[in-house]
Amino acid sequence: FALSYHKQQNQTHNQNFIFPKSLLSPSIPKAPSSSSSTQNGYPEKSNDRNEEPNLSIRLSKRSFNLSIFALFFNGFLPNLSKRAYAEEMELQRYTDSKEGFTLLIPSSFNKVEKAGATVLFEEEGKGSNNVGVVVNPVRLSSLGEFGTPEFVVDKLIQAEKRKESTVDAEVIGVAERSGQGGLQVYEFEYKVDSTRGGMKRIFSAAFVASKKLYLLNIAHSDKPESPLDAQTRTMLEQVLHSFDAAPQT
Repeated sequence: FALSYHKQQNQTHNQNFIFPKSLLSPSIPKAPSSSSSTQNGYPEKSNDRNEEPNLSIRLSKRSFNLSIFALFFNGFLPNLSKRAYAEEMELQRYTDSKEGFTLLIPSSFNKVEKAGATVLFEEEGKGSNNVGVVVNPVRLSSLGEFGTPEFVVDKLIQAEKRKESTVDAEVIGVAERSGQGGLQVYEFEYKVDSTRGGMKRIFSAAFVASKKLYLLNIAHSDKPESPLDAQTRTMLEQVLHSFDAAPQT
């Protein structure tokens, strides 16, 4: 009996401590005082049975309002940002019927002239971010006659390292896929540290068709202070995978 009475007194004291009088609204009942008691030493119970439901209703309304805000910020805003991003990352088809290749190009990139490139597209205001294609005649009938994907990417890395501006070059990944009419296409990813523009991520693809070697080169800044983000990477990979021989008409 004594332990039970002492425990209830402590609970009453804690209620007064957690909900101080200054924080209680008029509609919320005050916690019973530790000095209030009735016969046999038990604390007196409140006769107002409607007070606890009122508090529950107030809390429920507040939780509902918070849920509405959560739905707005976590539901609608990401959709809006994704929509805006989709507009920025819009791709358009570019086909060179004369040379016989096709690929997707970011709509925000501008076509520029450069010696040695069959075609070159640069991001406006950031020429180091670009997409270029080089077409050269060869004696090969397929890329496989030249070597495996690993052999080809090794030749690419050696060529990069021979440049005076290159500090270092490292292979990230190698893949092979089928293109138009079962065409053999090699894909490569590597990074280059250069005195001209710093760290860059390179995506490259190559295939041989009609005695011509087609080489795609996608370069994008990938500096430690501003690394290549996932969304831009996804866009560049779409460009990479779209590189193919133009459909014959």
